[in-house]
Amino acid sequence: MNIKIINKSEHPLPQYETAHAAGMDLRASITEEIILKPLQRILVATGLFIELPIGYEAQIRPRSGLAYKHGISIVNSPGTIDADYRGELKVLLVNLSDTVFKIVNGDRIAQMVIAKHETVVWQVVEALGETGRGEGGYGHTGK
Repeated sequence: MNIKIINKSEHPLPQYETAHAAGMDLRASITEEIILKPLQRILVATGLFIELPIGYEAQIRPRSGLAYKHGISIVNSPGTIDADYRGELKVLLVNLSDTVFKIVNGDRIAQMVIAKHETVVWQVVEALGETGRGEGGYGHTGK
């Protein structure tokens, strides 16, 4: 799949790091380092602009290493970039740890997965089909 991209950062384009990776790392494109305090959230620029085909989205997800080692995540995880969005890709990071975290230009801050999605047409009905689970949810199995 070809996707149009504008790169206004000084960093390489996002790429797959392994042959079967689903996500591509996004890098911070900032002029000054960011100190992210505990429980603080901030929008971090990437310098990237994309044009997705209709029927696709870009999902912005946390990097597992940052989450595990430093408690850095994404507030609205996964974030969704819609096919009609043309603005700069930015990542809404949050520091869930009890220590400050420093972000510098070029740091890998998130990953992006391109995914196909469907557009639904609602069919209003009076009843839904029966299943073994029924309305059970939120720990209903007791496990």
